[in-house]
Amino acid sequence: MTDPHRSTPSGKPRARGLGLVVEGMPGPWNAITDVPGVAVGYTTLIAGQGPLVVGQGPVRTGVTAILPRPVEDVQAPVFAGFHSFNGNGELTGVHYIAEAGKFALPVTITNTHSCGLTRDATIRWAVRRFAGRFDEDFALPVAAETYDGFLNDINGFHVREDHVFAAIDGAVAGPVEEGSVGGGTGMKCFGFKAGSGTASRRVTHGGTGYTLGAFVQANFGARGDLTVLGRRIGSAFDAVPMRRATPDRDLSSIIAVIATDAPFLPHQLRRIAQRATVGVARMGGFGRHGSGDIFLAFSTANRAIMGGAGEALLTAAWVPDEQIDAFFEAAAQAVEEAILNAMVANADMEGRDGNFVPAIPHDRLREALGLSA
Repeated sequence: MTDPHRSTPSGKPRARGLGLVVEGMPGPWNAITDVPGVAVGYTTLIAGQGPLVVGQGPVRTGVTAILPRPVEDVQAPVFAGFHSFNGNGELTGVHYIAEAGKFALPVTITNTHSCGLTRDATIRWAVRRFAGRFDEDFALPVAAETYDGFLNDINGFHVREDHVFAAIDGAVAGPVEEGSVGGGTGMKCFGFKAGSGTASRRVTHGGTGYTLGAFVQANFGARGDLTVLGRRIGSAFDAVPMRRATPDRDLSSIIAVIATDAPFLPHQLRRIAQRATVGVARMGGFGRHGSGDIFLAFSTANRAIMGGAGEALLTAAWVPDEQIDAFFEAAAQAVEEAILNAMVANADMEGRDGNFVPAIPHDRLREALGLSA
């Protein structure tokens, strides 16, 4: 069995497999699925090559589903918070999160022009899966997007309802595949191929061990900004080709989803979501104008957070604000490593019109960091 800290389930190397170690103690899988009950599923769509024919391809896209609770319990809400570092993007459901501090149902991440479809498909999935649950109630699921139109026929609307269903129904715990999979299939980061990445951290509080995990769909940053383990190394890759048939306008974004089994209230989860910004900054991102950098955090603790038909008083546990710093640090570390994993666990990709995005060369990356054998 491969070491899940060093390689993905398919055998692609992760950052730690190259000797790139971000601070902090990861969980068993070093993934968001280290948080008990959280699962991740993908539908990946890759087809065609050559000139763009809208509606036909080439296709380089997909959808990711993150279940905050086990599927049979995913209609039960979780406390949540969000942060928009730069709002040139979409994360549906945030008005309700801002108002009530919670959400329910799977989170989906896809390309910009399919975000509405994945949101609607999630509702249809829930209505079918939980018969009668929404007969007299509403559903406001979270759906997010980043732009993949440099490689993908984004106006061909290739993500369909059944692809969303498959991603949700296929979500599993355990090791998570990374790179050009799911919604991250057509994404790039700092001029290199990127997409889906994940990492986790263990945090002890009050004698109890907790897990905080992060998942990113990374699609941001200019090559010259690339910073790894505190070293600005983008210029070390100046000779790496970026041939393209059409100009790349650097449309970019990053979505980060942070999960934890530690008990927090909504305002605290908003603050934890803010710390994803630190992970982005450590990699060299600074929130360009065209970048949608939007972050979600949720806690699987405090299960009973919704009242019934009658009057009720509910109780909740939470880590005191004054003792939250270790979780802030864990969020920054996990997001940083998740971005790095999204880049390392990848391969060259050619898409529409011959547009080409290279994978980051592992040997040159190690050399730039002084890790050459």
